[in-house]
Amino acid sequence: MRRSALLLLFAVAAGCAAPPRPEPSPAPAAAPAPPSAADELRANLYAFSDDSMLGRSAETPNAARAARFIAAKLRALGIQPAGDSGGYLQRVPLARTFVRSATFTVVTPAGRVSLPFGSHLVPVPSLGEGLPLPMLAAQGNLVFAGYGLSSPEYGRNDLAGLSLANKVVVFVNDVPPGLDSARRAALREPRALGDRLGAIIERHPAAIIVLFTGRLATELPALSAGLTDSSLRIQPPLDGPRVLPMVLFGTVRDAGPLLPAGWPRVSRPRALDRRSFSGRVDLVQEVVLTYNVVATVPGADSDLAHTYVAFGAHLDHIGIQSPEHGDSIANGADDDGSGSMALIAMAKRAQRGVRTRRSLLFVWHTGEELGLFGSEWFTSHPEVPLDSIVAQLNVDMIGRNDPDSLYLIGPRSAPNGQSTVLGAVVDSVNRALPRPFLINREWDAPTHPEQLYYRSDHYNYAKHGIPIVFFTTGLHADYHRVTDSADKIDYDKLARVTDLIFRAGEAVANDPARPLPPALLR
Repeated sequence: MRRSALLLLFAVAAGCAAPPRPEPSPAPAAAPAPPSAADELRANLYAFSDDSMLGRSAETPNAARAARFIAAKLRALGIQPAGDSGGYLQRVPLARTFVRSATFTVVTPAGRVSLPFGSHLVPVPSLGEGLPLPMLAAQGNLVFAGYGLSSPEYGRNDLAGLSLANKVVVFVNDVPPGLDSARRAALREPRALGDRLGAIIERHPAAIIVLFTGRLATELPALSAGLTDSSLRIQPPLDGPRVLPMVLFGTVRDAGPLLPAGWPRVSRPRALDRRSFSGRVDLVQEVVLTYNVVATVPGADSDLAHTYVAFGAHLDHIGIQSPEHGDSIANGADDDGSGSMALIAMAKRAQRGVRTRRSLLFVWHTGEELGLFGSEWFTSHPEVPLDSIVAQLNVDMIGRNDPDSLYLIGPRSAPNGQSTVLGAVVDSVNRALPRPFLINREWDAPTHPEQLYYRSDHYNYAKHGIPIVFFTTGLHADYHRVTDSADKIDYDKLARVTDLIFRAGEAVANDPARPLPPALLR
């Protein structure tokens, strides 16, 4: 499971949940999981999380080795490949894009001042998926835009009367004095920064410099290190059109000539007379290949077989870490070896059992730990039409903690109530089990501090309107440590969770109706 993002520039607003349609009747009980289910899961997981995999980090050959391990299992089971060029693997191009050099200079009446890259200013090479790229060079006169607020709800418009076109605009990403607690809390939401940036970008500046305070200021060195340590992401085009203004992050503490004299006592927005800024950033890029694994079990109904219920897990982990008691390999047995091996068990059960009416799609995503990259790539380059996927059941960390507890995320978190019906199906199937799980829903909220709705691969499917449910047995003391090992997995529980997820997928795959609220069906 992915850690929380350092900074979220733009957050997706979750809509109000629509009421679920009447709960479906439980599907006819499928044949129980074979007695050897737990033993087979144990054997596969010990191999998949062995030290020889070296932690399966997506940017290394070890993730490719993990992908080939899964592909070999599927081939032996006779399961149909659905990746690139008729094989099981889907190529996911990642890239290390990093700053080779950067220069930033402020000209004042007293002379020229250089602001060092990293310690004072950090460029933002991309503002997010699907957005145009920012400029890598900019110059212009400096304008101080206060707190960058221009919304009536805050009772102020810092941009009023300012000429921002072709200027370098500086604002402080903090809460101005005098606001009530509700508005102060709203300004601390990640989306508020995106709103401020968006309002300024509309005025066509040459560059925007965002100055942070408090906790975000202390995290800026980590962001800078990411840009110099070749952080990975889905391969962005370095030579693509760059039409947005340059965007830079800095701290109030190191801003110096970027702030008006007397700040913070003097905070009125104004042009900083006789001060100008120039900056240039040189980026380089190195492509790294990694792979999703994709397979399908065709459906039996000629009218429904062109639609899919998707099961997903992530095959990567976090690689080599700081040693603990002489061990430096993060094996990721639970995260997400448990989910990955559960998907193999489900694919085997689908292949050898009675075929469902819809087809079943199995995707092992890479790069989840680096930023949900494998699922981002699959949903933007799907091997089946994206609108043919009627539901996605995501499986991440399902082998630990109380034997009868299980977390579900999605029915309450996904926007527009799009996952409420799917959640009702899961609940119905769970209640019909001889030993139902106690469902914990405390994490099923987009505003929960742990932000788990945003932290695993289901999120990229939900963004496209696909109903999702995220199954997990929760975090534990070994999360993202070298101690997450196969000997700590509860294999009986893992087999039971695998059985529930497969039965829920079967129920959806045998229902001719898509699992969407009536208002979203079309």
